[in-house]
Amino acid sequence: MTTTRHLARLRSVRAALGALALLAASSLPAQDLAELAFLAGTWRESTPQATTEEAWLGPRGGTMVATNLSLRGGRAGFEFLRIEQREGRVVYLASPGGRHPPVEFALKELSPGRVVFENAAHDFPQRVIYRRDGKRLVARIEGRLRGEARGRDWVFERVR
Repeated sequence: MTTTRHLARLRSVRAALGALALLAASSLPAQDLAELAFLAGTWRESTPQATTEEAWLGPRGGTMVATNLSLRGGRAGFEFLRIEQREGRVVYLASPGGRHPPVEFALKELSPGRVVFENAAHDFPQRVIYRRDGKRLVARIEGRLRGEARGRDWVFERVR
């Protein structure tokens, strides 16, 4: 086989493998949002520095919605959150401070009591993770910020 034909075949194989990788990454099956019902409820984390509440409604009609309200040093911050089925996939949409358009994170992993959403192109965070820990709900954001690995956990107790 000539070098030119060999290179052409390698390019074809690489292109096919790349297409398969993209297809696999973007085609996680549309999950029934009932698997995310562990998020539903009103949750609070209180520390000496801050109090954060997050209230999730649903799932209903392929959607869950939430609000997050934090009070730190007398200053309030808020975020609107949404999980929805869209075009055959599940997405998490975050609107910190009411930001429009929201930042979109795709479903990466889902197992009983745990979900991971990811947006590798976002500045920070790149991942949003929720998991149940007994009666608690642990929320985590993580990723790289200015080249450094960063993360933050909220350990919520159920309010109702």
